[in-house]
Amino acid sequence: MAAVPIPTRQLFIGGEWKHPVLNKRIPVINPATEEIVGDIPAATAEDVEVAVEAAHSAFNRNRGKDWAFASGAFRAKYLRAIAAKVVEKKEVLAKLESIDNGKPYDEAAWDMDDVAGCFEYYADLAEGLDSKQGTPVALPMDTFKSHVLREPIGVVALITPWNYPMLMATWKVAPALAAGCTAILKPSELSSLTCLELAAICQEVGLPSGVLNILTGLGPDAGAPLAAHPNVDKVAFTGSTATGSRIMTGAAKLVKPVSMELGGKSPIVVFEDVDLDKAAEWTAFGCFWTNGQICSATSRLIVHESIAAAFLDRLVKWVKNIKISDPMEEGCRLGPVVSGGQYEKILKFISTAKSEGATILTGGARPKHLNKGFFIEPTIITDVTTSMQIWREEVFGPVLCVKTFSSEEEAIDLANDTHYGLGAAVISNDEERCDRVSKAFRAGIVWVNCSQPCFCQAPWGGLKRSGFGRELGQWGLDNYLSVKQVTKYISSDPWGWYQPPSKL
Repeated sequence: MAAVPIPTRQLFIGGEWKHPVLNKRIPVINPATEEIVGDIPAATAEDVEVAVEAAHSAFNRNRGKDWAFASGAFRAKYLRAIAAKVVEKKEVLAKLESIDNGKPYDEAAWDMDDVAGCFEYYADLAEGLDSKQGTPVALPMDTFKSHVLREPIGVVALITPWNYPMLMATWKVAPALAAGCTAILKPSELSSLTCLELAAICQEVGLPSGVLNILTGLGPDAGAPLAAHPNVDKVAFTGSTATGSRIMTGAAKLVKPVSMELGGKSPIVVFEDVDLDKAAEWTAFGCFWTNGQICSATSRLIVHESIAAAFLDRLVKWVKNIKISDPMEEGCRLGPVVSGGQYEKILKFISTAKSEGATILTGGARPKHLNKGFFIEPTIITDVTTSMQIWREEVFGPVLCVKTFSSEEEAIDLANDTHYGLGAAVISNDEERCDRVSKAFRAGIVWVNCSQPCFCQAPWGGLKRSGFGRELGQWGLDNYLSVKQVTKYISSDPWGWYQPPSKL
């Protein structure tokens, strides 16, 4: 596959490329080769000030008629133009994503299709806003009329993770712009290349200046001052629970709304009536897709004791058949994890599980045929207890831990035995049982006879320490809208509550 050059970009502020005030840059490391392949600008609080001012000015320009309070159809035109450019540049964007993030090229290309589809979807919803404005409210008094306006919440900070760099950014950017907000996007410093290319696309399609600003940089230097900025009206964050907690603390001081999609330790429950191969493939996909770096990964396998031995035997065979290689290699299905730090963290989880008495059934190390890169074999860990770290904490890597169960009630208890509540899956041929278990799961997303499918039309988000608020679908748009009540007195009679003053 032909190489793609790494563009040298600056910060994108007010529709223009700007050097960071302190002129610092962060190296870009290809996780498959461990080589530095480029760099990105490192924003600091000084750059945040400039970006917030640009977004604030764009929101209020011409009393908002240039963007925020223009028609939804006007904004939809730009969202569709962005989608078309993503389709046009799909191959280059997918290659950059693979080089930067380590995910297999085929996955990255799929992500770009989803990016374009998401912009198209929110273009439709932006147009739909026009017909919903002025929705009447039924009142018990005929002397009043009331209606509702849906208005953009203002300037929003969008802080996104490194596992789906451009797609997770789009989940926030597309609905925010559809609603009429202006935004500052701060992607993870570990994989920012495609988000900077999104800036170039916005410039190409003529997106009004300041509507979308993109700052790359370290979390403490750029993300923290952005989230805490008094002129940012809302923060939408996807990332770790610890960072989300800090953002919430800062936002609370300003009574600023936040939406959070945080960590997960999701279960997949496999009952005894399944086709072993179908269930094994979905189990593998649910944990090892995107190199295991998915917040919703179903990384706790809960399998019925009567089929556990046979199922794990089939699962190991499926896992050993996964092609692990450079992400650009044809047929790659598992690439490297994103960074050296993440690589060491995952290996530490595996060694701790072993020291606590668990068994590494397969995997647990770098593949023997690869002598460089942050590669970790798909790992399955058995003999796990519920007190072990591997059961309780999010690994964010290709690691699956296993427990068995004997009854439906026990399976549900094990599934819900977590501080998190993002996703959960059940695999069974008994539809009534699937329905019962789906209702019993304490999670925001439930998959039946599958794991990880995601559609921009359906809500996405979790419970407990997995966060709150919903992205995607109409719910994603609602994240960035404020509802205004307008009530009018329509009677020609005086109100009559007070005695009128005497006439002179």
